[in-house]
Amino acid sequence: MDGRKRSNIKTGMEVRIVQKQDQRSGELTEGFVARILTKSPQHPHGIKVRLDTGEVGRVKEIISESD
Repeated sequence: MDGRKRSNIKTGMEVRIVQKQDQRSGELTEGFVARILTKSPQHPHGIKVRLDTGEVGRVKEIISESD
């Protein structure tokens, strides 16, 4: 699924995000969505989320649906 559309992302989903400091390297961080921070229905660089670990970044990959 596309991480650039807000409708594809729900709390509890497992995703991979790129954090601000990792944008150049492209290093991805894996975790579960705790909160969706982007208000608009889509964003060209990915929807911004906060993971359950507190890390914030833009969704690049959706790994699994929430249970």
